Amino acid sequence: MSKLGSALGKKFEENRISILTRTFELGNHTFKVRVPSVQEIESIYEYFKNPDEKEIEEIYQELSKDLIKFKDETNDSVEFKDNDIIVDGRSIKEAAKNKSTIQHRIVEYIKFLIPEDGQTLEGIEYKDIEEEFPLAIQLTLVDKINEVIAPDYKESRLK
Repeated sequence: MSKLGSALGKKFEENRISILTRTFELGNHTFKVRVPSVQEIESIYEYFKNPDEKEIEEIYQELSKDLIKFKDETNDSVEFKDNDIIVDGRSIKEAAKNKSTIQHRIVEYIKFLIPEDGQTLEGIEYKDIEEEFPLAIQLTLVDKINEVIAPDYKESRLK
């Protein structure tokens, strides 16, 4: 029991789980969400500063594999650099980094959901989520989770 938990008493400790649980509805289903600690949220945002370079490289290879075929052809919209490909002024390497950070955020936020069967979502990977939900639904889930764990975040972001 924490120092604050002790100070708030036995009844608080008994109700701690329900205090740290929020719900939202999506598609006629009620999702339960565990409110994360500040440290858990900070670790998600830390990934944006220090993403997994190996994962970015894997995504980059996947995104660029079809473009490599055109390397020897003259094309004004595609520029091949030493470690990147620029298509219509956009970096494939940057696209890979963005995809990696978005997927990481989706996975980490989905882990805040409380499974109905009492299991844990700790070992879930992006491929598991992608198999179940299209990207639009994944992003909606992350938005809904964020709304219930930080209700005034969206309002402060819009200001």
